[in-house]
Amino acid sequence: MSGSTFGTKFKITTWGESHGTGVGVVIDGCPAGLALCEADIQKYLDRRKPGQSRYSTPRREEDAVEIQSGIFEGRTTGTPISMVVYNKNQRSSDYSEIASYYRPGHADYTFDAKYGFRDYRGGGRSSARETIGRVAAGAAAAKLLGMLDIRFLTYVKSIGPVSIDASRFDAVQINENPLYMPDAAAASKAQAYLDECMRAQDSSGGVVECVISGVPAGIGEPVFDKLDAQLAKAVFSIGAVKGFEVGDGFEAARARGRDHNDAFYYDENGRLRKKTNHAGGILGGISDGTDIIFRAAFKPTPSISAQQHTVSRSGENITVNIKGRHDPVIVPRAVVVVEAMAALTLADLMLENLGTKVESLPASRY
Repeated sequence: MSGSTFGTKFKITTWGESHGTGVGVVIDGCPAGLALCEADIQKYLDRRKPGQSRYSTPRREEDAVEIQSGIFEGRTTGTPISMVVYNKNQRSSDYSEIASYYRPGHADYTFDAKYGFRDYRGGGRSSARETIGRVAAGAAAAKLLGMLDIRFLTYVKSIGPVSIDASRFDAVQINENPLYMPDAAAASKAQAYLDECMRAQDSSGGVVECVISGVPAGIGEPVFDKLDAQLAKAVFSIGAVKGFEVGDGFEAARARGRDHNDAFYYDENGRLRKKTNHAGGILGGISDGTDIIFRAAFKPTPSISAQQHTVSRSGENITVNIKGRHDPVIVPRAVVVVEAMAALTLADLMLENLGTKVESLPASRY
């Protein structure tokens, strides 16, 4: 299987399966000298680990990270950084009957069609547990970007039909409710909606929004490697993502040019500014120095207890009730995954950008 590596300069390779010994990541290309420890990584992993509320899978995993290489005396050495999280609470027996049929909405059939073989224990590599490696690497990327004053604010914008109200936006609320919504009233309504879904043995989708501040103008390439194209690839590589948009996104299709164009002006300090940010901080595939804003739409969790129609591998039409421990909504736990993929994308492009101007190259010591 190919396709487990992401990035060019800041490159990562994730490995492991949902019900294997563990999952992890190798980072290649992280600059030497970055202060980094397991606590830096763990605070990100704690945001995605299961069992934090009644709206996530009851699978109990501490998701404790172990850094195995690339760090000496608390700093990166410039060599590959290897990290592992061991699986400790897998129950493979919950999935034994899945070997005989294809779950609706899952990758069971497509894995079989491609490889003629699949790991049916929780989906193997197609499990959401694969994102642990992404988040661990993303934590390192975010630490690197933090040194450049690049910051991330990522949260749940909507769950099902319930969306946050911009007039009630309160960033403090993101960590005050189990749904990571920056609007207490919307969070309360969303919880009631999810309770209804759970009573019906059903699930819900939602939207994650990410705001990145501090990115300088000039990041991204103007043709195939546009910043927004790279972000889209990164975010679409997350399982269950079905939509991606930057700035006004699809709303731009209903706007007129004079309303959608962001007017430039110079402020009192002579710095170039924009009066609005319909573009979401990216023009021509290159960052313009304002906040980068994008959204990712997640489908409902496909594993639900309600009866569903499917087929067996032996060619029969059957009905199933999927067993196991599943999230009624994956969006809250996906917040940090989206943030991690954005951090990885930016870290990679920032390092790549060092070679675009002669003055960016280090001066000779001799």
